[in-house]
Amino acid sequence: MKKIEAIIRKTKFEDVKEALLKADIEWFSYYDVRGIGKARQGRIYRGVVYDTSSIERILISIVVRDKNVEKAVQAIIKAAQTGEIGDGRIFVIPIEDAIRIRTAERGDIALYNAEQER
Repeated sequence: MKKIEAIIRKTKFEDVKEALLKADIEWFSYYDVRGIGKARQGRIYRGVVYDTSSIERILISIVVRDKNVEKAVQAIIKAAQTGEIGDGRIFVIPIEDAIRIRTAERGDIALYNAEQER
């Protein structure tokens, strides 16, 4: 099992959500986050200078079976990519165990409905 954390532009969240659902990734968490990026200069919009050093983004957190890692990563890349600086990052982290509280099932079967696997 792997945990995928993706930090993406807020404007791309709906596209990424749809891409993940099409890739059969039906369960994930997301959070509003702020971060510091490489861009340090202010941006001018209608005569007002805005500080762009603190960036608002969405953090998506997904735990998937090993067989689903690459399709989840590719779905995120294709949906979130603009080609501009600030598209974000994806991190893939190993997960030791998962436990479904209701049934005490352990391992990757705890991530999905066991009846669908049979």
